Amino acid sequence: MEANRIHKIYILILVLIAALITVYLGYNGYSYYLSGIEDRFFHPDHQLLKPSGVWGHGFGIIGSLMIILGVALYMLRKRIRRFSRVGILKHWLEFHIFLCILGPILVLYHTTFIFGGLVAISFWSMVAVVLSGVVGRYIYLQIPRTIEGGEMNLNEISQIKEKLNDQLTIVYHLDESALDAILQALKDRPDRSGNNILSRSIDKYKFEHRTIREVKSILHKQKISGKSFNKVVGLIKDEISLNRKIDRLITMQNLFKYWHVAHLPFAILMLIVMIIHVIVTITFGARWIF
Repeated sequence: MEANRIHKIYILILVLIAALITVYLGYNGYSYYLSGIEDRFFHPDHQLLKPSGVWGHGFGIIGSLMIILGVALYMLRKRIRRFSRVGILKHWLEFHIFLCILGPILVLYHTTFIFGGLVAISFWSMVAVVLSGVVGRYIYLQIPRTIEGGEMNLNEISQIKEKLNDQLTIVYHLDESALDAILQALKDRPDRSGNNILSRSIDKYKFEHRTIREVKSILHKQKISGKSFNKVVGLIKDEISLNRKIDRLITMQNLFKYWHVAHLPFAILMLIVMIIHVIVTITFGARWIF
């Protein structure tokens, strides 16, 4: 529980950092960014906020480095065996998302919300990467995973279910008839083949709440109460969650494969155009604070 609380604080800090930086930069430069192209030259902050200005150029450099760092660190952790035990993969993914959201925000301020030509290709590729990353994050969360963040297969999920059933009999001393009644309640799931997605979702919601009510009724008959009652109900909810994950496991794994087809090309295109942009800028003598 303590580790879970620390993790939530870690996520909250990342979100606050990204939000505060975004709001701060927008608040301090809104009058410049809202000015017309012709009027910006006469704006008092033009020398600071223009793409080649100290701040504007810095946004581009720092934002680009954050994107590169976010991609590199996550790929190293995910692909290189030597780093496979360094931290939890899910936490690396979350830091990757943080860097690859805040980085593009800084790049957006670097462009002063005006982009065209080659830079426009990189920018819209970056937008596509960010949006597809949000979709990918959702799909990633739907795939059952171990504590370390690796994907679980059906056998591993089934083993967890067996352990849950063992706990019900060994730890909480449910008799065979009560356990059979609970397992039967869990098996009577609604048909997944018919109806539309909304109808199936409603049916699942009704089934899960009905199952919990039935389980509570069985536990009352077994005279189980207090902490044991709450823990058994918690185990049943875990079982329902596992059943839900089994239902969507294969679908989400396939979606994740197709997602890579969309996400990676845009990411590669963004990086290539970014590198070309940097080379051209340096070739023409542009420097930041160096």
